[in-house]
Amino acid sequence: MTVPGRSRLAHAVRVAGATGLLIASAYVVVTVVFDVVDSAHLVAQVDAHLKDRLHDVVVNGVLTRPPGEADDDHDVEAAPVLLWRIGPTGRAEALSDGAPALPRAAWSSQGRASTAQLGRTSFRLLAVREHGAWLVAGQSLADTDHVGAVLVAAEAIAGPVVVVAAFLGALVIGLQASRPVEEARRRQLEFTADASHELRTPLSVIEAEVSLALGSPRSAERYHDTLERVGAESRRLRDIIEDLLWLARFDSEPAPPRAELVDLEAVARSGAERFGAVAGARGTTISVERRGDTAAGVVAPPDWLDRLVGVLVDNACRYAGPGGRVRVVVTGHATRVVLSVQDSGPGIPVAERTRLFDRFHRVTDDGSGTGLGLAIADSVVRATGGRWRIAESTLGGADMEVTWHRSSSRDAGHPPHRAAPNPLTVATGPLRQH
Repeated sequence: MTVPGRSRLAHAVRVAGATGLLIASAYVVVTVVFDVVDSAHLVAQVDAHLKDRLHDVVVNGVLTRPPGEADDDHDVEAAPVLLWRIGPTGRAEALSDGAPALPRAAWSSQGRASTAQLGRTSFRLLAVREHGAWLVAGQSLADTDHVGAVLVAAEAIAGPVVVVAAFLGALVIGLQASRPVEEARRRQLEFTADASHELRTPLSVIEAEVSLALGSPRSAERYHDTLERVGAESRRLRDIIEDLLWLARFDSEPAPPRAELVDLEAVARSGAERFGAVAGARGTTISVERRGDTAAGVVAPPDWLDRLVGVLVDNACRYAGPGGRVRVVVTGHATRVVLSVQDSGPGIPVAERTRLFDRFHRVTDDGSGTGLGLAIADSVVRATGGRWRIAESTLGGADMEVTWHRSSSRDAGHPPHRAAPNPLTVATGPLRQH
């Protein structure tokens, strides 16, 4: 079994290694090209120096330069230019002190500069015709070669540093970039496992009830009880499948339904009426209040807001308990609209707040609910640009509050914004997990 953390590290190392290899290859190519260009530039400077020196000799008859005269236009300190005269016999006569012997094959009579080895030193040579003889100027390339060697040494030192830095940088970036992917993968695996478990439970109950009913004769009343239990588990299975399908469609991010300017108060009253009979059977009272002095309009698909209100009211009724109270408050401010669903239940334990909207998460194991309601509600809130606030209700239980920026009629028709996860504001106090 592959450990996810090690798998992520191994993948990041492979990506960083490929990045380092690519950068190393690019570095080698760039440095080689730069060295070639730089060497050609330095040699071209030497050639220009030789031409200037030959011009001085031929035109002005200057065989030696005045003391202290320097070539400030060169990148490196210029070596002295040595001169030779080649007579009709082909014998080279040194015109400069310290000039080495000049073989005939070392210089070119085509007017092009050439490189030759004179003794232990490499020279750049250039010849011009002068009164039936040849005048050859030469300059040592020792300084140029030294500059090239220093440059290559610096590149050889800097190269590994650059490659290692690139590898480490790519490794860190790879690990950071893969963290959300790994987290999404982990949550997907957990979701799949939880969904399998939730679907398996009602199926197991149905299978057991049917097997027992078929295993031995029983009275009509007992068959009726069995069918009621099978029907209840079937309804639970249907609710789970419907919630899973809704979340699957939502997660696939298709074209969202057309957004409208929805009167949140009307949606809240409709939701309260829909659950009125269920609440009445439990002895729970539901009330709807309108606060604020501005319209409570939210731009969103009406079905989404209806689903959100239904989840919150159903949750509040389930946990308010017999004789409990549920209060739905819609508030319209100048800049925002607030939906608050409060109940008189036990509240949310502090340890459960971080998992409030996790799919299939329930605090109690009483078997009621699918554990997907608040996950669906959270998807709607995030997609419509809302913000959660979880607080303690004055009724004694939880206060599930959602805030949107107030919308006007000119915003109607705009598609809902599929926003990033909103920060969850949780007030202090014992609250309940739905």
